[in-house]
Amino acid sequence: MSSSSISLQIIFWLLIISPLAFSRILHTTNQTLIFPLTTQNTSSSLLFERSRLVSSPPIKVPFTHDVTLTVSLTAGSPPQTIQMVLDTGSELSWLKCKQSTSSTSIYNHVKSSSYSAIPCSSPVCTIQTQDFSLPASCDKKTNLCHVAASYADGSSVEGNLAQDTFTIGSSTRRATSFGCIDVISSTRPEEDAKTTGLMGMNRGRLSFVNQMGLSKFSYCISGSDSTGVLVLGESSFPSLPPLKYTPLVNLTDRLPYTDRFAYTVNFEGIRVGSKLLPIPRSDLIRGQSGTGQTMLDSGTQFTFLRSPVYKILKTEFTEQTKSVLTVDPSIVFEAGMDLCFRVGSTQLDFSKLPAVTLMFNGGAELTVSGQKLLYPVPGSGSKKKYCFTFANSEPAGIEAFIIGNHHQQNVWVEYDLAHKKIGLANDVKCDHASQQLLASRRV
Repeated sequence: MSSSSISLQIIFWLLIISPLAFSRILHTTNQTLIFPLTTQNTSSSLLFERSRLVSSPPIKVPFTHDVTLTVSLTAGSPPQTIQMVLDTGSELSWLKCKQSTSSTSIYNHVKSSSYSAIPCSSPVCTIQTQDFSLPASCDKKTNLCHVAASYADGSSVEGNLAQDTFTIGSSTRRATSFGCIDVISSTRPEEDAKTTGLMGMNRGRLSFVNQMGLSKFSYCISGSDSTGVLVLGESSFPSLPPLKYTPLVNLTDRLPYTDRFAYTVNFEGIRVGSKLLPIPRSDLIRGQSGTGQTMLDSGTQFTFLRSPVYKILKTEFTEQTKSVLTVDPSIVFEAGMDLCFRVGSTQLDFSKLPAVTLMFNGGAELTVSGQKLLYPVPGSGSKKKYCFTFANSEPAGIEAFIIGNHHQQNVWVEYDLAHKKIGLANDVKCDHASQQLLASRRV
């Protein structure tokens, strides 16, 4: 989840789920960890004891997805298997630590000999949590570090900060900080009940990225079979096309609508088919209050555009598809997805739809085409109805551009933290890429 995410999960074995949170990079490493993806809906002496990835051949693991990305790994001593939502828009990682009637996946910290709660006086609490979107506080009754997070979809969590041993593939991380959560308010209880928690992967000090000492990670989400692959470290395989890079924007100002630790890039424009949209540059850049930030977020399902930009795109896409699609103004799907179409019982030819290309500084582009452009409205029956997968951020209360996981399907996405850039390669067959990488996996 991300205080600015709406949906995405991974299973190390990767899976996909959802939320939205707005939340740096320490040690580098040259080990590669590769995981399968699936999509579906202490004491101060421990502070700097971050185990580093030892140089070794790549380790690869798959994932699955639906609404979010989910990772399967273990935590505790002895190890307990857990499923965590992969969220590049959040810093705080957390696990459900309290049994409830609505959740079937719980982390039993009482059974772990390596578990330790973090007291209020620990530098982990007083210093390391300063990047959190909601400041940590002290639980006066227990003298433990209290943490909380709220997300754009209306859900929230709170509990105590703790540390334990986490094992991902063959790599073990001791004294990893996370939130041991005992209060959850969920807007998607059935989906959230399937997972144990959330893995924060943004650039904040206590994110998994920093605690694992990663200098690079990548993922590829399949659009055909709800699978994918997550790679921690370097990655290469024969069919991976050259990546085009866009610089990561380093934000230091503390503005009201700015997430300083998100994966922020500079948005340059949009093409529909071959037509470059007439979008004023002032509509694509951050304003004085921090609005208009552009972020890549694995924890958000769809892509949100600020209202002026969305309206220009909506008008042009409607014009270019009027011979193929019939607009149905009576439908609004979720927050901000107000461009919907009535298709009827005929088979929709997605190849007739113009591609929508998002353009970023440095020449990197993300192309959305075919079935990724339209999402079937649940329960529409034989008279099929679809909605445009770009949404207006204004009704959702979002003051930013957010590139969600749905539009990242069949795109190789590389987060090169050491060189402060993001690489994109379009039209990658992620199901084949996963098979190639996992076939050579060494655990």
